[in-house]
Amino acid sequence: MGNWSLHTKRKIAADAEDVGISRADHGQTSLVAETDAPPDGGYGWVVSADRRNTNNYGHALTTYGVFLSYYLATDHFPGATPLDYAFIGGIEFGAAMLISPACTILTREFGRVSVMSVGVCMISGGFIAASFASQIWQLYLSQGVLVGLGIGSIFIPSIAILPQWFLKRRSLAQGLASSGSGFLGMAFSLGTSAMIEQISLAWALRITGILCFVGNSVATLLVRDRNHLVKPPQLGFAIHLLRRKQVLLLLSWAFINLLGYMTILYSMSNYAVQVAGLSQAQAGVLTAVLNLGTGIGRPCIGLASDRFGRIEVAAYLTLFNGVIVFAIWVPAIDYGVMLFFAIVSGACLGTYWMTVGPLCAEVAGLKEVPSFLSLQWLTTVLPCTFAEVVALYLRRPEMGRWGYLYPQIFAGLSYLVAAVFMFELLRERKKQKRMAQPEMTQT
Repeated sequence: MGNWSLHTKRKIAADAEDVGISRADHGQTSLVAETDAPPDGGYGWVVSADRRNTNNYGHALTTYGVFLSYYLATDHFPGATPLDYAFIGGIEFGAAMLISPACTILTREFGRVSVMSVGVCMISGGFIAASFASQIWQLYLSQGVLVGLGIGSIFIPSIAILPQWFLKRRSLAQGLASSGSGFLGMAFSLGTSAMIEQISLAWALRITGILCFVGNSVATLLVRDRNHLVKPPQLGFAIHLLRRKQVLLLLSWAFINLLGYMTILYSMSNYAVQVAGLSQAQAGVLTAVLNLGTGIGRPCIGLASDRFGRIEVAAYLTLFNGVIVFAIWVPAIDYGVMLFFAIVSGACLGTYWMTVGPLCAEVAGLKEVPSFLSLQWLTTVLPCTFAEVVALYLRRPEMGRWGYLYPQIFAGLSYLVAAVFMFELLRERKKQKRMAQPEMTQT
C-alpha cells in the first residue's frame, strides 16, 4: 500500500507540474490536475490535422527563398540592392514576431477568431499588394511588413493551442501539425518557381495571396482552444519568467539557433545559382526538396521527442544541424549533393519551430505557454530580421567557388553554440529532477 501511494503521489505531481500547478498546491488541486489534464487526443487530432493541412501561412516564409533568388538574379526593382531583398525576408519573420505581445493581449481580450481573421486579410492583402509593387519601398511594406503582420496574427494565437490538447503525445501532435508547412512549402516552392517562369512574378504573388486567404480562413474556423479549462494568463510581457535560469537558457538557444536557420533557409537557393551554377528551376527544386524533408522529418522528430525526451532531442538535433553544415553544405557543389543536403537539413532544420511549444510547456508549465511564447517571439525578432542580412554581407562573390564560405561558417557556428545552451538546459533539468526525488520520497 505504501509503494502504491508513493507511486500515485509521484504521478499526480508530474501531471500537475505539466499543466502548470505548483508543488505547494498538490494537496488541493490533484483532482483538478486529473480532470483538466490534456485529453491526449479527441478534437485535438482535428486541431493537429487542421493546422497541418490548412496552416499555409508557413509557406510564405519557406518559399521566400524562391522569390529572393529571382529578385537577386534580375533587375525587377531598379536600384534595389541584395541587402534590400534580405531585409524584406527578414521583416516577414521580424514583424510577425514583434507583434507577439499585442497579439497575445488582443487574443485574451477579443478572442482568437478575431485576431486570426485580421491576420488572414493582412497576409493575403500583402501578397496581392506586392504584385502591384513597382518600387522597392512598396515591396518592403507589402511582402515585408503586411505579410509579416498577417503571419504573426495567425501564428501567435494558434501555436499555443495544440499543447492544451496533448500531454504524452504533445510533440507528435506538434510534429504532425508543423509537417503541413513542409508539404505545402514543397508544393508552393515548385508552383511559385513555375508560375514566375510561365505567367509572371505578379500573378505568382496574386495566386499565393488567394490560396492563403482560402486555406487560413478554414484554419481559423476549425481551430479550438481549451482556455476555459487551462485559464492561461496570456501576458504580453511575462517578466516573472525571466527570473528562471531554464527560461533564459531556452531563450538563448532560440536566439542563436535562428541565426543559423534563417541563413540556410534563405541562402540555399541563391548559393545553388551563384556558386553551384544551377538554374533557377533547379534552385526551386532544392527549396521544394528542403520542404519535403521538413514534411517527413517533423513527425519523426515528434515521435522521438515523446519517446526520448523533448529537451534531449532538441539538443542533439541542434548539434546535428551544425555538423552537417560543415560536413555537407560547405563542400557541396554537385546538384546531387545539394539535393541530399536539402532533404537532410529540411528534416531537422526547423527544430525550433516544431519543438518550441512543447519545450515551453516542459520548462514553464502549460498555463504559462502563451506568456512564455510571447517572450520567445520577441527573442526571435533580431535574428529573424537580420540573419540573412548578415549572411549576404558576409558573401564574397569575388572568391568564386568559396563565395558563400563565411555565411556557411556563420550558420554552422550558430547551431553549434546554440547546442551548448540546450545541453546546459538538459543538465539543469536533470539536476532539478535529482533534487525533487528526495522531497517526493519524504512525502
